[in-house]
Amino acid sequence: MTGGGNTTEITYFILLGFSDFPRILAVLFAVFLLIYILTLTWNLGLIILIRMDSHLHTPMYFFLSNLSFIDVCYVTSTAPKMLSNFFQEQQTITFVGCAVQYFVFSTMGLSESCLMTAMAYDRYTAICNPLLYSSVMSPTLCIQMVLGSYLAALSASISQLCAMFQLHFCGPNVINHFFCDMPQLLILSCTDTFFVHLLIAILATIFGMINAFIIMISYGYIVMSIMKITSAKGRSKAFNTCASHLTAVSLFYTSSVFVYLSSSSGGSSSFDRFASVFYTV
Repeated sequence: MTGGGNTTEITYFILLGFSDFPRILAVLFAVFLLIYILTLTWNLGLIILIRMDSHLHTPMYFFLSNLSFIDVCYVTSTAPKMLSNFFQEQQTITFVGCAVQYFVFSTMGLSESCLMTAMAYDRYTAICNPLLYSSVMSPTLCIQMVLGSYLAALSASISQLCAMFQLHFCGPNVINHFFCDMPQLLILSCTDTFFVHLLIAILATIFGMINAFIIMISYGYIVMSIMKITSAKGRSKAFNTCASHLTAVSLFYTSSVFVYLSSSSGGSSSFDRFASVFYTV
């Protein structure tokens, strides 16, 4: 903390993490480390497999490899710090470190939301316009959609980062969580947070509701196209091509909505923190 006049400026935060469960810290560390290792192994293995097998050089697997890359960055933004804090007597993080962690976390999360939408369009084209699929989903378009996802997420995260640096912290510096999340920071800020709340609401509408709406429309057309297929085998095959993406979308939006609705007040119960582990790791 640094003093200036009659105010004290917070320069670091204390992450409580799971320190309120001292008797099972070793068990939690082992479980979370195992989950982190499995997540990294699965996603990196998938990326390598897709790169090595020429039969998997298709738009769907190109998007899937980028999704795996996002997941690797996503979990690495929070998991290593969380795991290292199990061995720290005082679990601190600087304000700059907090901002960097949230920036990476936000960028990867928003990129994943956009990429899910791009994959929904890919499935829509494959089911509804199979004869034009190869020409529509060209390598150039696929690269443009992925880059667009990253750039849109990057611009949104930069705007949040700029807003975060406008906040001042002069009171409690304890974050009841295992990573720096915006709702936790807003509750600790001693300045007006109306603009930041408004920015988050706008971004949630764009990256959450609009993307989800586009995905729903895409799957509406997909379902109508599948129902027109006369053979049961053909319908089953068509549904199977969308099953993995639809499952991923459902898990992503269900978990993200639950975690952010539960943390919107700035509080974080024990259940919310454990749920966040499986959302972030």
